[in-house]
This record gives sequence, structure tokens and C-alpha cells, in this order.
Amino acid sequence: MADSRIVRVRAREVLDSRGNPTIEAIVETSSFRAGAIAPSGASTGSHEVLELRDGGKRFGGKGVLKAVENVDKLISAKLKGMDCTDQRAVDEAMIKLDGTPNKGKLGGNATTAVSLAVAKAGAMAEGVELFEHLKPSSDLLPVPMMNIINGGKHAGTDLKIQEFMVVPAGAPSFSEALRMGAEIYQSLRTLLKETYGPSAINVGDEGGFAPPFTNTRQAMDMIVKAIEKAGYEPGKEAFLALDCAASEFCDRGVYAIDSRRIGPQELLDFYSALKRDYPLVSIEDPVSEDAFDQMSLMTMRMGKRMQLIGDDMFVTNPERIKKAIGLKAGNATLIKVNQIGTVTEAFEAAEISTNSGYGIVVSHRSGETEDTSIADIAVAMGGGQIKTGAPARGERTAKYNRLLRIEEILGDKARFPGLALYRKPRVE
Repeated sequence: MADSRIVRVRAREVLDSRGNPTIEAIVETSSFRAGAIAPSGASTGSHEVLELRDGGKRFGGKGVLKAVENVDKLISAKLKGMDCTDQRAVDEAMIKLDGTPNKGKLGGNATTAVSLAVAKAGAMAEGVELFEHLKPSSDLLPVPMMNIINGGKHAGTDLKIQEFMVVPAGAPSFSEALRMGAEIYQSLRTLLKETYGPSAINVGDEGGFAPPFTNTRQAMDMIVKAIEKAGYEPGKEAFLALDCAASEFCDRGVYAIDSRRIGPQELLDFYSALKRDYPLVSIEDPVSEDAFDQMSLMTMRMGKRMQLIGDDMFVTNPERIKKAIGLKAGNATLIKVNQIGTVTEAFEAAEISTNSGYGIVVSHRSGETEDTSIADIAVAMGGGQIKTGAPARGERTAKYNRLLRIEEILGDKARFPGLALYRKPRVE
């Protein structure tokens, strides 16, 4: 095995998919170096770790030179001499060095980039793939949840729900699911252009189209048509999923959606009707981020029939996930490494979730990069689901292409959960 002792950690400012600065960290040993880039979200939960920005005029205040300096000086000195194959020890050293509950000293973007780079360095030191380093013998490819119509903060239209996804769970393998999703995406492109004109196929942050829809059912109807146009059967081969990001359209307990202002009970009725009328298998962040009681009521009413995911509510935070489990709020957890700041803490959040019967969905951010770490993380966590946008834009397709390579590496060992994932019993 190559020398795995860290000699130096350094960083640089690079750009994400929105043209905003983010941080790339490079971990060096005497034998090799490995780099990773932290993504950035637009719709962020208020309980996420701090993304350290410079302020001032440069890059409109979004520069990350402070975070870069923290890596070059503080983190590098702390990690020098440590073994890059010991992910937990390295991450715990950074957590202790930061000393705040929200990575406020070093910046969650700094610790995320370094933690991911250490994971890649560990894989290089062991001479294995990243997913194998993170969890030896991992072999489950994820079902892709593809955001093909963008709303909310990702699009700037009147559509309040942030993501309308197609879930090709009826496919027999990941590669076939990806093909199915790509074909549906192209069918949707054709339908939108024919119906609304060329401007309707402009894309949002995550590669999904941003047509001039004003209500939820317009978008869902169009995706159902696209599934059929592509030659697939809705509810048997391809399904729908939503990321509502409800905090973004909630004001003091009132939800403004589809030209209406409704309370929590009416909102629950709204979602229940969508489940009745469409092949809907998953809803993420259906209520505002601190409304655990509302999430509990929704889980009691709908949780046995579908997946209810916490993202802004859970923020990949073990303590908030434990709270949700205790209240039976939701039945699945969205995992974003940069929400919590280290690989170790993200895996802890996933383990707590799975041990309690909650599903796992590994997710990208709207401000993404060419870094493909989350593809390997999705396989290593074994949750069987990934959200990484539409099958378009290089920062999204990079993750899908990495999963195709992993499927090829695994060969006959590769497993794909398919429909069974959405038909398994949910948390009682």
C-alpha cells in the first residue's frame, strides 16, 4: 500500500455550476494527491452547517478565500501526519478543531471539501475504488430520481414546488433506468416545445425544464404524458416524486401554493389528492422545516403508502434525525455531505436512519460541480436511491456516468433495487 500519511492539505477557489465560487481541497501524501470540491445549495435549511463566504464586493460577497485560508493554514497543520485511510479520525480532528456546532469557525464548505478529498486519498492509498474504500463489498446501485421539471428557487417561475421528478424504478438495472429516464426527458422536451414554444425548454439549476406552469397538476400531467410518449407505463415502469421545499412557500404556518393560501390540514389533503390521482411514490419536505408535528401527522396518514423524506427538516444531522424518528416524522432521510460537513457524520446520519427503518436518498445540490463523490457514496451507503438532477448538464451527467462505470466495475455482482424499494413496508 502507498504511503497514506498526510503531508499537506491545500485548497483553491473554483466555480460551481451557477458560476459562484466554491472550494476545492487537495490532500497530499508523499506518493500521491487527491482532490474534491464542495457543492452549494440554493434552497438551504436554516439548520445546515455554515457555508463560509467572504462578504465584500468580490464575487458579490460569495468568495471563499477565508475558507481556503482555513484549509491552507489551520486544517493542514492539524491533519499533517495523520493516516488518510482513517476517515473517522481525520473528520473528528476537524470537528474538534472547529469547535462549533455548525462548522462556523472553519466553514462547512472547507470541511466538506477536505473530508471528501481525504476519502478519495484513502481509496488511492488502498488501491481500490472510492465506494469500495467507504464500504467494502458494497454492490447496490441506486434508483435515479430525476428532476425533470424545475420550480421554486431552481427556476424562477410561478411553480411553487421545487422539483418534479421521474423515477424509473421499473427498470431491471441502473443502466436501463438511466436510459428510460433520458428517453422520458427527451419526450418531455418535445411535448413542452410543441405545447408552449421554445422558451418552455429553458432549464433550471438542476437541468430540468422551467416551463410557464402555474400549478402543480400541470407539471405532473405533463410528466405522465412524457412517460407515455416515451413508450412506458406510468405507475408500472416509471413513477413520480416531488421535492416540495415547503419552507420556501410557507409564511407563519400558511402555505401559498397554486394561487391558494392554505393551512396544514388543507395541505395534507392537497398531497393526499395528488397521491390518489398520480403514480406518486415519494414526497420530500412536504411541510416547513421545523413543523415536526405536521410531518408526523402526514406520516401517520400517508407514510404506509409512500416515501416521505426529510431534507431541510433533517439536514443530515444525527440529532434532528433522532428527533424525527422519535416523533415518527417522515420515513426517509436525504443525505447531503455538505449539510453536515464531513463524510463520517453523513454516514452516521445514514446509519441512524437505516437502523430505524428509514429509507436513504443520497443527494446533490443545485450548485454542483464535476466532482462525482456522491455517486460512490450512494453505492457505499446502500440506500438504493440517488437524486442528482436531470440527465442533462455536465455536473449532473458526471454522476450518472460514474454510476455506469461502477455498474461495469461490479459486473455480475451489481444489484438494483427497482420496484421493491418502493413497495417495502414503511415505518409504522
